[in-house]
Amino acid sequence: MRRLASFQRLIIIGLGAPVVAINVWVISQAVSYFDHLFTVLIVAAILAFLLNYPVKFFERVGISRTQAVIIVLLVSLSLLVIFAFTLVPLIFEQLQELLQGIPAWLERSQDNLAWLDKWARARRLPLDLTGFSNRITARVESQVQVLAGEAFGLALGTLSGLVDTVFVVVLAFYMLLYGKVVWRGLIELLPSPFGSAFNASLQLNFHNFFVTQLMLGLFMFVVLTPIFLALRLPFALLFALLIGSAELIPFIGATLGISLVTLLVLVQNWWLAVQTALFAIAVQQIKDNILAPRLLGNFTGLNPIWIFVALLMGAEIAGFLGALVAVPIAGTIKGTIDAIRAQQTNDVISTVTLGEDSPHSNN
Repeated sequence: MRRLASFQRLIIIGLGAPVVAINVWVISQAVSYFDHLFTVLIVAAILAFLLNYPVKFFERVGISRTQAVIIVLLVSLSLLVIFAFTLVPLIFEQLQELLQGIPAWLERSQDNLAWLDKWARARRLPLDLTGFSNRITARVESQVQVLAGEAFGLALGTLSGLVDTVFVVVLAFYMLLYGKVVWRGLIELLPSPFGSAFNASLQLNFHNFFVTQLMLGLFMFVVLTPIFLALRLPFALLFALLIGSAELIPFIGATLGISLVTLLVLVQNWWLAVQTALFAIAVQQIKDNILAPRLLGNFTGLNPIWIFVALLMGAEIAGFLGALVAVPIAGTIKGTIDAIRAQQTNDVISTVTLGEDSPHSNN
């Protein structure tokens, strides 16, 4: 019997794996074709999901849901406008200065590389750092020129982004008002045990993930900004925002952000790069070892290998947005499967118990 069960399981896996692969390919093609539509819908859904918490707070105070939604959206839009007219111009200015300054930083680093090449040749070491750096410098300068030449396209993109922002806000408004009814209707289309398990797992994973990652990213940005300013780090606000935004990508985002910032500073001042890396890593350790376990916990229950696989698949299918939602989706799938298995196990135990307790069992 055990061999038969194992053989049946292998057949199911062998037949199911191609079906899963085909479904993943179809989803990736659909996402790439409707990329803009999916982006607007997902961003609006995430925004509505996050704004639902202050809406519930106002409802507990005694305000109707429609009034609570209007109040929350007006406050959110006011904060967005304040942010757009204060921090965004400063960040954009620092980004322009950074792009213009990178070639000069690379040229200044040539002296250090030439000294290292001379030291290596004196010891007959096969190094050619200067030639490698020249190729990197030429490539970086060409990319910077391309970015500078796309300034007009960036302005048009900003205008398009404003239109998309309006669509996202309007869609989030209607999701806050009627999203629960629509979602309940979609869940009712699913089979009963699967639908309830999926709904509970989805809410748990997305709640823990997005709320926690936003708080951790805000922590990195708020703490690193005064530290970078105290170090007199060029583009301190931009670099702190880069690390804080990278925190939205779980597990590897902050490390990638710190590495990129350290590399950018390294081509200008190696000692300042060392200080930047040490302080950023120290803040990251506080975040990972003190804040994250308290806020996040092991909510997904996923093996780290599957987390990285989910991140790679999400990035391949939908870029940054795909990597952003890959982990909570993977956690939702696992939570749904675990809930269904637990329910089936309880049903089997209940059936066995009833069979043992029946009056005919003694005959």
